[in-house]
Amino acid sequence: MTAASPSNHDTPSFVAAPTKTVHVDGAALAYREIGSGTGRPLVALVHLGGNLDAWDPEVIDALAQDRRVLTLGYRGVGRSTGRVRDSVEGMAHDVIDAVRGLGLGRIDLFGLSMGGMVAQVIVEREPELVDHLVMAGTGPRGGEGLNRMTGVMLRGIARSLVTARPATSALFFTGSDQGRRAASDYQRRLKRRHTDRDSAVTPAVLRAQLRAVARWGAQSRTVDARISTPALTFHGADDILVPAANAQQLREGFSALDVRTFPDAGHGVVSQHRDAVTRRIHSFLRA
Repeated sequence: MTAASPSNHDTPSFVAAPTKTVHVDGAALAYREIGSGTGRPLVALVHLGGNLDAWDPEVIDALAQDRRVLTLGYRGVGRSTGRVRDSVEGMAHDVIDAVRGLGLGRIDLFGLSMGGMVAQVIVEREPELVDHLVMAGTGPRGGEGLNRMTGVMLRGIARSLVTARPATSALFFTGSDQGRRAASDYQRRLKRRHTDRDSAVTPAVLRAQLRAVARWGAQSRTVDARISTPALTFHGADDILVPAANAQQLREGFSALDVRTFPDAGHGVVSQHRDAVTRRIHSFLRA
């Protein structure tokens, strides 16, 4: 495992952060980083179907005020090379190797949706690697409705072809006036980066990741031992991809889990309520 040559971490905004790579087990994983300070490095894992450009830049900028934040790509996704993983456990293996390859030491971890599932496996396998865990829009093994995510997502994609709206607008946000405004603002922020953009997510990647989440959702929710890592999770009360019941079901697997649920919010809860979310993350990580 070898990391890219170091560069300045003090990039003023995530939209200007250069894309770099870390080599892990025959693949080059793309990542971007900004920020500096005394806080532990925060490694961020994106949602299903997302590449490095899928991160809301205002969320990452806010989190990088007092620490390095690294958004890490998955094997075979975007500009990351290798064959895409079709299991959550396989993705977790790559992330663990990348963290060690980058020499980050003990980290904090932030996982969105599928990224939160990957993060759960990481803290189970390597609890000494992660100090604090933050999740959003995610669920435990066997979580409610996770076996239906494929159908919900495919219907959302099909609808987007008819309406000419991005699929994530309908899948991540509610149909209320507030939800529609949040969706529109989110799409505008994602377009701020004009150069060095990540490669598009292919249908093959989407199929593999949907299989991974389906397998996760089909597993038993039996808990052998509770995760002791301090954890925080956010959820939209109207999430159609990962029903809000999953936020409470996650409690079964953790010794200490702070659950924050927002009304009139969906899978994009972190972006819609980014000020409140990032303030809470800052206070949680400093604890």
